[in-house]
Amino acid sequence: MAVVLEGGCRVSTMNEGEPRVSGSLKIWDQIGKATGAKAISLRVLEFGPGTSPVLSHRESDEVLYLLDGNCNVVIGEDKYDVGPETGVYLRPGQTLRVENNGADVVRFISSQSPAETVKPSELPPIVKLSDRRALPTADRWYRVLVDDEIGSEQVTQFVGSIPPGRAPDHFHEYEEVLFILRGEGRMWAGETNTPIAPGSCVYLPRGQVHCVENTGTGELRLLGVFYPAGSPAVRYEA
Repeated sequence: MAVVLEGGCRVSTMNEGEPRVSGSLKIWDQIGKATGAKAISLRVLEFGPGTSPVLSHRESDEVLYLLDGNCNVVIGEDKYDVGPETGVYLRPGQTLRVENNGADVVRFISSQSPAETVKPSELPPIVKLSDRRALPTADRWYRVLVDDEIGSEQVTQFVGSIPPGRAPDHFHEYEEVLFILRGEGRMWAGETNTPIAPGSCVYLPRGQVHCVENTGTGELRLLGVFYPAGSPAVRYEA
């Protein structure tokens, strides 16, 4: 069951609740306006074998991250062979479908946000984590996948690494969702906290004091998306 922490910070698990089903596609809506978010969302998309229904959003852009599995992603008329640890950017009005030619499901983590303008870009909307440079910040690193370089001026998608321990409490001037990829820890919001593990979905309201504590002995890795766009390195200590 979802846990609500101080200030409306919310933590749930990736397959919590009943999914919406459309053909070979199952959708778990974990974060959105129905759960208190203002402008950002987080969904888990599970594509079974075969060709999925067409997805499209007229007034929002969407960033996706392939969690596991291999598939073809078709955006408009362009087809891309996509594997795990890959970011995908879908512009407002573009169509997307997934061709899953295997026997196992393919899972994406999706986030939508309002799109006021879109920057032209000649780069493909597919970004592999392994192709992005790790940028250090204090004792941790992050790699940006989707940003204005490939056309998204409203939202930033990144993967971050947190070593064992707890960083100082801080806050951001943006609304953020997190998905825990590996490791174990605790999500702190003010004086409240709850355990997190792979598959945890976290909502952080704008300006909420928080920190992610790594309670394990190895890396805690997370996927983050925030709106409005900016740098994951910018934070304000409480």
